Amino acid sequence: MEQLITSLRGVKVGYSITNIEVTETIVFLHGFTGSSKTWEPVIKHLPTSIRCIAVDLLGHGKTESPQQSERYQMREQIIDLHTLLNSLHISDFTLVGYSMGGRIALAYALTYPDHVKRLVLESASPGIQSVDEQQTRIKADESLANKIAHEGLDAFIDFWQDIPLFQSQQNLPEIKRQAIRQERLQQSALGLVNSLKGMGIGRQPSYWSHLSKLNMPVIFITGEFDRKFHMIAKQMTKSIASSQHIEVLGVGHAIHVENPVQFATIIMEQMK
Repeated sequence: MEQLITSLRGVKVGYSITNIEVTETIVFLHGFTGSSKTWEPVIKHLPTSIRCIAVDLLGHGKTESPQQSERYQMREQIIDLHTLLNSLHISDFTLVGYSMGGRIALAYALTYPDHVKRLVLESASPGIQSVDEQQTRIKADESLANKIAHEGLDAFIDFWQDIPLFQSQQNLPEIKRQAIRQERLQQSALGLVNSLKGMGIGRQPSYWSHLSKLNMPVIFITGEFDRKFHMIAKQMTKSIASSQHIEVLGVGHAIHVENPVQFATIIMEQMK
């Protein structure tokens, strides 16, 4: 994959692209502490007839980390993504988002529905409906942000990789677990802090009441061991006419990391 950097809206944005001379396109959005690199094992199992674009979201990967947390808010991230895709002359594509990237993908699809051919959401949520629960989550994310700021990135990654959400990754080969850790350690501490403050799930708008507006095919993918997001996906499918939920056995929150071959297979089946 070709690694590129462009400037847009006052920020340098990193992204990777492969198979340029094709008509079918997939855009990939990673999760918190990740980068475009996380999608490489999936992309290598996709046919060369598909152009793949993986974006480094604000504060992650090769994309810059602005000082102001307000710059990381959902509306800003949507504009960033739309500006990047417009600059690449891409307006009809499959959008794949994981976790935090799934929240951005959902928001983008609701904002620019005519551009998204199909939406694939991996372990993603439309936000929090209760104002009280939003406030509780904002405080929790600010606590995590302070942990990064005061204890440093290494200590935070030690903590983050051991939370229950990623417990199933302990079953991966050591070499793969180390690769995941190294990717997380390559992130910007400032970027992660501001991402939590500006784009944490408590800060973003709740999209639960807007789900019925989605007219494109929507595919939810969750892992067998991730019961929380399994239930969220089940609930979301009730509001979207053209949607389906696929559960992958033997994996947790990050299906594309734990079983990239199966994840790529699911995407190819959806594009037939």
